Amino acid sequence: MVTSPARRSVLSRRIRLLVAATITYNVVEAAIALTEGARASSAALVGFGLDSVVEIASAAAVAWQFSAKDPETREKAALRFIAFSFFALACYVTVDAVLALAGVREPQPSVIGIALAAASLVIMPALSLTQRRTGRELGSSSAVADSKQTLLCTYLSAVLLGGLVLNGLFGWTWADPLAALGIAALAVREGVDARRGDPCCH
Repeated sequence: MVTSPARRSVLSRRIRLLVAATITYNVVEAAIALTEGARASSAALVGFGLDSVVEIASAAAVAWQFSAKDPETREKAALRFIAFSFFALACYVTVDAVLALAGVREPQPSVIGIALAAASLVIMPALSLTQRRTGRELGSSSAVADSKQTLLCTYLSAVLLGGLVLNGLFGWTWADPLAALGIAALAVREGVDARRGDPCCH
């Protein structure tokens, strides 16, 4: 547990910097994924882009919390918002994926999507690990929850990459909405964890 006020101040500043980095990257990621997802009719890419939007909102909630003189007073509100964001994402992506599986739209191959997923597989784990260590040392559940949202992007990137590669190489159009359903399932799991409010113990 952190007892030194000076150390807490350093960690709080580090959290704010990590939040800023997360927001910046995810703004770019969301713009690319949503634009390319719409072009390629890809439920997985759209879901990935929406997850980036949720990550931006999650990071903003943590930034809001740590803008207070006593961040702990805003902890529960930040966690509730993060959890709600996960659940909203899961609902939307599930509906979109089911429509794709029903043949309402047929996803097209996307080289840009594959490149984006590969880049996120490299960037997101490092960002998440740094934020989680800082949040745990600070004793902040919301910071750790936000780091798990960032880590979720790594899992989503792997799922997305698999779906896009299978569709691109073999023409397996069902792989794209199946990947989207995987994204939704992961979002529900992380939403439940955030709602419990005890990610520091995980």
